[in-house]
Amino acid sequence: MSSSSHMSTRTDQEIYLAPFETAITDAKPWTVMCSYNRLNGVAAAETHEALTDILRGEWGFAGFVVSDWGAVNERVPDLKAGMDLEMPASFGLRDAEIVKAVRCGKLSEKTLDEAVTRILTIVARYVEGRNPNAVFNKEADHALAREIAAQCMVLLKNESNILPLQKTQTAAFIGAFAEKPRFQGGGSSHIHAYKVESALEMAQAAGYPVIYAKGYETKDDMIREDLIAQAVKAAKTAKVAVVFAGLPDTFESEGYDRSHMRMPNCQNALIDAVAEANPNTVVVLHGGSPMEMPWIDKVKGVIMAYLCGQAVGGATIQILYGDVNPSGHLAETFPIKLEDNPSYLSFPGEGDSATYAEGIYVGYRYYQKKKMNVLFPFGYGLSYTTFSISNLQTSQKSYHADEIVTVTANITNTGTRAGKEVVQLYVLPVQQTDMVQRPVAELRGFEKVYLEPGETKTVTFHLNRRAFSYFHEEKLRWVTETGTYTLACGNSCENLTTKTDIFIEGETTLPTVITLDTTFGDILSIPGAKEQLKPFLSLMHDDSADDAMGESTANMMEAMIRYMPIRNLLSFTGGRVSTEDCQKLIEKLNQLL
Repeated sequence: MSSSSHMSTRTDQEIYLAPFETAITDAKPWTVMCSYNRLNGVAAAETHEALTDILRGEWGFAGFVVSDWGAVNERVPDLKAGMDLEMPASFGLRDAEIVKAVRCGKLSEKTLDEAVTRILTIVARYVEGRNPNAVFNKEADHALAREIAAQCMVLLKNESNILPLQKTQTAAFIGAFAEKPRFQGGGSSHIHAYKVESALEMAQAAGYPVIYAKGYETKDDMIREDLIAQAVKAAKTAKVAVVFAGLPDTFESEGYDRSHMRMPNCQNALIDAVAEANPNTVVVLHGGSPMEMPWIDKVKGVIMAYLCGQAVGGATIQILYGDVNPSGHLAETFPIKLEDNPSYLSFPGEGDSATYAEGIYVGYRYYQKKKMNVLFPFGYGLSYTTFSISNLQTSQKSYHADEIVTVTANITNTGTRAGKEVVQLYVLPVQQTDMVQRPVAELRGFEKVYLEPGETKTVTFHLNRRAFSYFHEEKLRWVTETGTYTLACGNSCENLTTKTDIFIEGETTLPTVITLDTTFGDILSIPGAKEQLKPFLSLMHDDSADDAMGESTANMMEAMIRYMPIRNLLSFTGGRVSTEDCQKLIEKLNQLL
């Protein structure tokens, strides 16, 4: 709760601030919660740049900022930074600090008034908008929860079309989660639900022939041979076996990080035994995050149910038996093992400090850049029907960076069932240069579309400058490079089936200032700089020594010169270039920026 997350400004802007910016500018929430930890050494609640300059200044947030529970360290600096409401109350102790600070002139009364006004404005807005006749219809909300849960589940594997199950076939429901599902997280996210339905009871209520075996206990990770034997017996009796497994409360919760990605040993052993007893085995996984699947090649079907709320049982049955066609897609990459994670070597850091060494290469950006194999890629999700995404087009082939790029693509249901598909639009930036690193591709839009069999629809996306930009560390602003970008659509980051190129006229990525330490390679990216450098570079090249260090001498010298700084003119021109000459060259080059 007091650790410091250390990251570059670019990483912060592109990866961590960007999702909040979208939520603030699009949804316009009334309140924002401030986190516990420090960012680059400064407590989040005391960061004026984040809470005032960015949140209110750049994004236009008009509500109030509340602390996470117990996240306040220094109440007066927090108020100055823009953190309005402390939670929970400090029983008057920190209120006294505020009063004292105002009276002694360390805190302006205006700053205090602004915080109070922001809080009271939201309270008044709530009172004015409250509907005293509103009715809490628990059953209607439960039905809606079931519908949402079914829309979110992800079909990860469906070999030989094992799913959907036939409603007249006997199925063995195996695993404690079939009877008592894990449907929510732990810690302060835990709620008392109106009612919780299980897959077992919902299948029985529908009249489907199912038999049940517990298979494992959730209170510990002990392999119980008697429970596994009962499960194997049930699996052999049934046409298909469905194992309900995943992460119990003890494996993931609020307040601590997972130290591994494994499922309980007792569950892995159960799945192995059941799959051996019945080749038609399906696994339904409950959990809030990716997990390793050492048994993936032994089963025919896998559904990732995540933590789908109180109606998870009914939603699971709808997916298993085909009343709902699965349409969820992964919002994260599932790596093969924990060690594949981009932050594995640097997190949780040392002491109370964690360096985000992976930078902008988070999630799929990292795996694509490394060309690594993964268990399931970002955006992945199967269906009981098939889709074709094609004919990606733009209204023109060349744009100025300030223009809106309109993108269209066609999606067709090529199968025999009605269903929904998520069309995903990625931008592949201009080729990497020495000046700036760019991911292979970045998701810039997505749309879920419902289609009847044989139906085709056109999906439209609108991209602004930010879709093509990166955050420049030295200029401290978003930069759109001039060049050719590829737009690609598909149903995951690894299945992009239609592409087109467009030219964006933006700006050339240039050094912010030329110094003695600026390399010749960076300087050559500046229009007009080559002519200024020519006479100096010619002094560094000796034709008579082209093979002095072997046949590769010329190539080696060309590469070395590219990475040499200007100051090396003093050492590699035989005394023919002075410090004064270098300074005059720097002045001329800076005039080109």
